[in-house]
Parts: sequence; structure tokens; C-alpha cells
Amino acid sequence: MEEIKKVAVLCGGSSSEREISLQSGQGVYEAIYNLGYESDLIDFKDLSNLKELKIYDFIFIVLHGFEGEGGKLQKDLEDLNILYSGSNSKACRNTWNKRLTKEILEKNNIRTPVWLEVKFDKTIVDHGLRVSPYDRFRPFEYLFLKPQEDGSSVDIFKISDEESLRAAYKKCTNPNRGFLFEEFIHGRELTVTIINQECFPPIEIVTKNEFYDYDAKYISDDTLHIQAELSPDELKDIKSISLDAFNTLGCKGWARIDLLQDNDGKFYVIEVNTAPGMTAHSNVPKSGGFIGLSYKEVVQKIIDASI
Repeated sequence: MEEIKKVAVLCGGSSSEREISLQSGQGVYEAIYNLGYESDLIDFKDLSNLKELKIYDFIFIVLHGFEGEGGKLQKDLEDLNILYSGSNSKACRNTWNKRLTKEILEKNNIRTPVWLEVKFDKTIVDHGLRVSPYDRFRPFEYLFLKPQEDGSSVDIFKISDEESLRAAYKKCTNPNRGFLFEEFIHGRELTVTIINQECFPPIEIVTKNEFYDYDAKYISDDTLHIQAELSPDELKDIKSISLDAFNTLGCKGWARIDLLQDNDGKFYVIEVNTAPGMTAHSNVPKSGGFIGLSYKEVVQKIIDASI
């Protein structure tokens, strides 16, 4: 095991999740300091050259969006032989792009909602789901439209008819990128933290909104994150599918697996996060708390799992 003395916490950046990343970074930085390491908190926007990080023994990445989760940062750190937290560059590329994620999950018989890659342009707005290949979604009452690459639930829309599709196009901050249509599954939204191949207690996300959108995630005071009540068989199933997704996608160290459970009790993987939020109220430290771990103990486990 590598001896770690000096740690840089990398956060901030320029993504839509910048503020959450800064909060996460501050929490991780304070935890690392209290654990006895030398530590510096670095905003990615202020970093002119990654070679500046060579003075550190370890980089703890809580940088969200493409800058921290897309794989390029990890590849650059690998090329510089700098040790860092979490998954390698290939796994990050696979999990950041939802199309790649779903292709890999389906190839390995891991359940994920039915999906279709689309170009969110005027053709779709004019014709909606009336033409092939979109008719594969005709059995579903609703479906989601979501970007292939983004976080924070930005530009995710629940589509029920032509009018809602046109409204989504008007509200979309950036339609000029890859999108997916995805089956809408009625049921529960859950998330599972994995650190060093250990599944922490699943969390259920309860919102009064139509779905777990940006408002529900960051603005609403009504959203609840509670320890999920699951039967022993359900707990076994959700841990199994979460670990399968984690390992099949090549993840390492830690990640958060987001899932849906339908009304028949089946679990579906919808997303894998390789640099999850680490604010005091985030799901990773919260799930650690359910098994008696303090915030700083969770941080130490992530470090240990990454080296």
C-alpha cells in the first residue's frame, strides 16, 4: 500500500455542479486534515497545469461534471503517474456517457430501463414518437428525455405527449448534444454507495416533484433521503445488481449506483456516479452514517479503497 502523507482535494471547476463540488471539497478537505494528513484544497479553475499536483501523494477528486467524471482528468493523472481516488479513465468514460453505460449493462444482462439514442432537434419536435424507431416506446405512458452526458439532473424532462416534447425543447439549455429517450418506470428511486466492494445501506429518495429533477435535488426542502426499507431478498437483489454494475463498468474504489425499483420489485440501474457528492447531506456520507461511520471515517475508507 502506498504511504500517503500529503493530499490535494480537487473540486470546483466550471460545471453545473460547481457549487456542490465546492461544498463537497470543503468537507473532504476538513476531514482529511482532521485525519492527520497534510492537505490543500484546490479549485480546478485555479489549476493552470496538472503537473502542479506532482508534489502530492494522493489526489482526492470531488470534481463533478465532465472535468472530474469524464475520464480525461484521470487519463492525464495516470500519464503523470499521480495517484488519485476512484475509478480509472476508462471506467469514468463508460459511466459518464449514459449511452455507453447502458450498452455495457445490456451486454452483460444487467437491467436498465429501455432506451434509445436520439438527436434532440426540430425533427423530433415536429414528429415526436409518431415515426419509427420511436414507436418502440408506444407501450409506455411516459418516458424521459435526458442528455447522454451531464449531471445535476440538468435538461431532464418527463415526456407524455407532443406538447410536453415541444415544451422540453424550449426549456432545454443545450439541445445541441446527444440525448436519450428512456422508459419511465413507476416505482421507487434508490441509491447505493459502494466503497471497496462493500455496499452501504441503500437510500430511498422521496420527492413531491414528478421526478428527482434539479429542483428536487438542490432546491426543494421537501425531498427526503431515508434508509430504504427493503426485505432481505430485496436487499440481496439490490446489492447484487449494484455490485454487478460497479464491476462490469470497471469501477474502482468508490461509486454511487442510482436505481429504480418497479412495482413488481425489480431493480433497474439508471446511472453510475464515479465522483459522487460529499456534502454533509450527500447520500454517500449519509449511508455511511447508517452503519455508524463518521464523515471522516467514510473519507478514510475511500482513500484506502483507492490505493
